[in-house]
Amino acid sequence: MPQFHEAWNVERMRKGIKAKRATGRARSHTDSDAAFLRSSGDADAESALPAQFRVRLHSLFHQIEKEFESLYLENLALSERNELLEKESASGDQRTSITTSDVDHPKGKVGQVQKIKPAQKLKVQTSRIVSSFRAPLVTCSLVAEFLGHRDGVWDVATSKTAPIIATASADFPSIDQKAYIWHAETTKLLSQYVGHSGSVNSVVFHPTQDLVLSASGDQTAQIWRPSINSEQRNIGQQASSEEELDEDSGQLFAGGSMNATAVEQDSEDPRGSKILFCCRITGHSGVVIAADWLPGSGRIITASWDRTANLYDTETGDLILSLPGHDAELTYVCSHPTHQMAVTCSKDTTFRLWDFRDPFHSVSVFQGHTEPVTSAVLLKDDRAVSGSDDRTVKVWDLRNMRSPQAAIQLDSPANRLAVSSTGVIAIPHDNRHIRLYDVSGQRLARLPRSSRQGHRRMVCAAAWAPPELSCTANLFTCGFDRRVIGWKVVSAKETKD
Repeated sequence: MPQFHEAWNVERMRKGIKAKRATGRARSHTDSDAAFLRSSGDADAESALPAQFRVRLHSLFHQIEKEFESLYLENLALSERNELLEKESASGDQRTSITTSDVDHPKGKVGQVQKIKPAQKLKVQTSRIVSSFRAPLVTCSLVAEFLGHRDGVWDVATSKTAPIIATASADFPSIDQKAYIWHAETTKLLSQYVGHSGSVNSVVFHPTQDLVLSASGDQTAQIWRPSINSEQRNIGQQASSEEELDEDSGQLFAGGSMNATAVEQDSEDPRGSKILFCCRITGHSGVVIAADWLPGSGRIITASWDRTANLYDTETGDLILSLPGHDAELTYVCSHPTHQMAVTCSKDTTFRLWDFRDPFHSVSVFQGHTEPVTSAVLLKDDRAVSGSDDRTVKVWDLRNMRSPQAAIQLDSPANRLAVSSTGVIAIPHDNRHIRLYDVSGQRLARLPRSSRQGHRRMVCAAAWAPPELSCTANLFTCGFDRRVIGWKVVSAKETKD
């Protein structure tokens, strides 16, 4: 009988707790402690734990129960909300007027961080549904693959004067510290440059001459000339009358001023041809991560992990100007297509615009990213496109540094991007994807990565071929999977024509 009476008391206490929860009154520690002592009875008297410990333990369990109850109710609410969104999406009442630009460019104050609201999430979902019914803006296909690298490929560049590309390889000791020259149409390996003693981090062709500028982990940048005959050139252009090679002396005369030494290639070169070493650029105390030519002048600009960019005379190799200012290692440098301007990118989350047209070399700082800026490209129309590890790509007006014209949200960090002459941004990602956007922020396509197509590891860089060369592949990408791929990207307008 006492046992029945005790069980009845416990059941009555439980009903009382439920009733109190239903009324919404929060129980105090005194209430819970008293209830615990009343329900414990003589059975708890035999416990080895002191009464105050048992009371505290009960209180903690009660708090845990309340937390789980709160999470459970929140989960139910989210489930109901998700079902509601799915029903609205499937009902056919889709907001056809909503586009991705509505989401990519929210109206608000400059510099203000805006939280994503439920209504905005609904816009994103419906815009994705609407975009799935649109005709593709561009078509992409893999048309060429360049095999030969034995380690990851950091950079790829296209020539403006011949259907050739250059690639730069990573540094795995004694394996692949080389720059390669390939024929863009036949995918044939034409020559290899072995002048560096460290990882070749970047390559870039001269805008008008058959010269290549490479940057390396050996703390140097080097200028060299690959040997390209008229058959390989295949565009009916011959060398300028101002440039001629005296094969007997091995001297290169570019305007009669630049010294060069003919370097015989090793047995790995499939052609056994000569590459002409022109100039070694020194002066940095750290890895030279990138370099570029300044148009219309005999100068180059380099970017280094020593936190500086340097301006050099290509004829003498002398340092003209050192450009400090960044607070961390530099990651990239790129010059303007026509003006004496360049941008340097850094791990300090900024990129800087250097204007060498001014005798005082003015500089502007762009602060719009929250992680290292991996690359930035200057366009002819006074705009810049920057990519970052913060998973964004932003389009800037050089006359307005306060806020970007367009901000593209991505799902993976962006590496060395490229912008075509028609304004298509090719973004290589850490997650093996390559995405195409226009400069207004509209998504155009994602390059295929199925049926063994595409890269298998991080995509490091992209480069567009000049349209005047009419190459089969007009976009080239390289990655840490040791692959260099040529893509044919055709817009819907070109397909109709």
